[in-house]
Amino acid sequence: TPETLDPRKTVQCFGKEASDFSKSSLSQKVVRLEFDPNVGERDKYNRLLAYVWVDGALYNNRLITEGYAHEYTYRSQSYKYQSLFKDSQSLAKTEKVGLWSPFTCNGNTK
Repeated sequence: TPETLDPRKTVQCFGKEASDFSKSSLSQKVVRLEFDPNVGERDKYNRLLAYVWVDGALYNNRLITEGYAHEYTYRSQSYKYQSLFKDSQSLAKTEKVGLWSPFTCNGNTK
């Protein structure tokens, strides 16, 4: 999702919307985390890297499909759901939803 907490940067376009969406979608929910051995459990900022499953669905993909997040390839390595996430991003771009809308960021969250 677009950055909202990096003290070195301003809040990125659609970041607040993505954060609010996640808070409302995940509050009071039981989630299951799935880790990918190809990328490890943490990034260089010590943030947890995991696939989030909620109500039997892959939440990370929902964020991308609904235009709240970009597909991101960490350390130029392939990962388990890379094809799915890239396809979902292509669909979100085509449908101009969320951060892909010309009325929000038009795909540029910087």
